[in-house]
Amino acid sequence: MASKYPRSMRGCLPLWILILEAALIIIFFFFASYDSSTKNQKMVVTQGAVLQDVMVMAALGLGFLTSSLWRYGWSSVAFNLFMLALGVQWAVLLDGVLEHPPSGKVVIKLSRIREATMSAMSVLISMGAILGKANLAQLVLLVLMEVTAFSATRMISQQFLSVDDHISMMHIHVFAAYFGLTVAWCLSRPLPKEAEEKEQRTTSPSLFAMLGTLFLWMFWPSFNSALLPVPHERKNGVFNTYYALAVSAVTAISLSALAHPQGKISMTHIHNAVLAGGVAVGASCHLIPSPWLAMVLGLVAGLISIGGAKCLPVCFNRVLGIHDTCGVHHTFGLPGLLGGITYIGLMVHQISWSKDPLNMFQALFDTGALSLSMAMGLATGLLTGLILNLKIWKAPHAAKYFDDQAFWEFPHLAVGF
Repeated sequence: MASKYPRSMRGCLPLWILILEAALIIIFFFFASYDSSTKNQKMVVTQGAVLQDVMVMAALGLGFLTSSLWRYGWSSVAFNLFMLALGVQWAVLLDGVLEHPPSGKVVIKLSRIREATMSAMSVLISMGAILGKANLAQLVLLVLMEVTAFSATRMISQQFLSVDDHISMMHIHVFAAYFGLTVAWCLSRPLPKEAEEKEQRTTSPSLFAMLGTLFLWMFWPSFNSALLPVPHERKNGVFNTYYALAVSAVTAISLSALAHPQGKISMTHIHNAVLAGGVAVGASCHLIPSPWLAMVLGLVAGLISIGGAKCLPVCFNRVLGIHDTCGVHHTFGLPGLLGGITYIGLMVHQISWSKDPLNMFQALFDTGALSLSMAMGLATGLLTGLILNLKIWKAPHAAKYFDDQAFWEFPHLAVGF
């Protein structure tokens, strides 16, 4: 039986990717250089450790988190690595260009690679909404457009709304979730029965997905505190993230059992909801003065995530026509909104004590930055989704959704797909 995967992809996909990579190499040759400074070696060691933590989250954590589909495990993990590698290269260049370097060259530092890795994670989050429904050519375009949009959003927030690096980065969850949902809405097609069967989760892949969850759970404090410059704030960020994650994990397991008629726990709920506390506490982790506040935030985030997992799929699929494969909305979107609103609330509380009118303007700017992230995610996601819908990308047929055989060689099979 001949392969149903479009033959023309073999001719255009490798060529398109290799030309893109060659263009990046040329740009790096003319417009990038390493940082030659030898100052503050202790800071270099610290930044290297944080970069390693963030890389583990991106490559292993998010890679395996989305690997629970029955017949899409290979693509979930490998495409995640591909998008991360391409996204980091593109983000390094974009961040450098947006800073307008006086020498005309992008100076590559560990801190720049760390921020580029965190920016590229926006694509890995969004990918969860369209997982199994796009080919590699579409994902390449998704990387370029989303990293560009997220970097532009951060630049606008920092230069025009006076938002610092940490807060603009912590809006990644809201931006990525609504970007991915809008792209999923554009790509949504009715799933045939065979595709619905392939979307089911099974024991072994779910265990691998739990491995991804554990990596994210362990390293999330490093992610939340990575861009905090003050040691005291960084310490508070680590502590509060751990407390929020611990409570959201306990809440998720308990509430999952409560929501089942026979009191059984859903592994899908655990994959997502135990991380909700880390997402929700991200923006305000350095401002929370007491552990009980972080624990309350983790509790509420766990409740929202489990509630969303139970109720939102029906609403999204039947009413809005959005098929969110990995539950990006209730894993990252809703907890991210909770975290942004919490940060604004804490800022307003500080203003009520200080009575400084300038701080009131900053609270308004912070509200604008959160709204900007959501609006930019929706708008650029819509634009990207419309472009990805063009026939030139030769999107996989709905009958071949969630199937590794559309993309990978299976030597143990006697016939092709």
